[in-house]
Amino acid sequence: MRDAAGARVRPLTERDLDEADRIFRVAFGTFLGAPDPEEFSGDADLVRTRWRADPGAALAAELDGRLVGSNFAANWGSVGFFGPLTVTPEYWDQGIAQRLLDATMDLFTTWGTRHAGLFTFPQSPKHVRLYQKYGFWPRFLTAIMSRPVDQAGTADPAARTRPARTQPARVSEAGGPDLPGIMTAVGELTSAVYPGLDISREISAVRAQQLGDTVLIDDGGGLQAVAVCHIGAGTEAGHGICSIKFGLAAERGATALQAGVNAGRDRAWRALADRGFRLDYQGVAMHRGNEAGYSTSDRYVIDDWR
Repeated sequence: MRDAAGARVRPLTERDLDEADRIFRVAFGTFLGAPDPEEFSGDADLVRTRWRADPGAALAAELDGRLVGSNFAANWGSVGFFGPLTVTPEYWDQGIAQRLLDATMDLFTTWGTRHAGLFTFPQSPKHVRLYQKYGFWPRFLTAIMSRPVDQAGTADPAARTRPARTQPARVSEAGGPDLPGIMTAVGELTSAVYPGLDISREISAVRAQQLGDTVLIDDGGGLQAVAVCHIGAGTEAGHGICSIKFGLAAERGATALQAGVNAGRDRAWRALADRGFRLDYQGVAMHRGNEAGYSTSDRYVIDDWR
């Protein structure tokens, strides 16, 4: 067993990204028994995209000058979550993950996070026990679901009969002067779901990094829906995938749509199933303080805390 007592946590830097990406793939690939762990997740990129979205929310664990682990936190206003948290396998079970978690909890404190959570493996007692030490409780299954894209038309059958005034618009089509108003409208919508919930960093990251697009639906009386979508290789989605939805996917060459939905939002889960989404795999959402947050039956929210 190697001695990890001297490990320290610091901000993850740009020069760490290649190694952090390799550790992410090897750690998950090894845990899940992939034949070639370094190929885990294919051409999807969770490490670089999340670092570029908010470098101040990315943490590195270093031992003897070598990167041995990392964690990425997300600041959605009053809501925060983290992951992927990964440690190189030779240093598993030696306290490095806890050091990263200590620093992550400090970030949540600094941000004033009211509702914090994570997505993890429901079949792993080790993972569940670790996060319980920090006040997180396994609360709901979270389904990662997908459906094929109709390349001839639209990904959503309901869109064929949608009134013209509710056809989706894209943030990429908006001019710079329109963006503040869009962000305000989105903030009002998300705060109605959970007070202080703010996904503006996600929208800005997708726009700045050209990862996909953000889709908006306005019925003429105000914004009714928003979807932040990663599309294709080099994004969190990977080749041929649009995460999350709408006819945008067919136009960008994706062959499948992918969405995450929490079982606490049972009506949202059923709505996806009714539209042809099928379960690919599932994890468990752990919530700090065992609080429901916005994972309740009356919330039609699709999100992905992986």
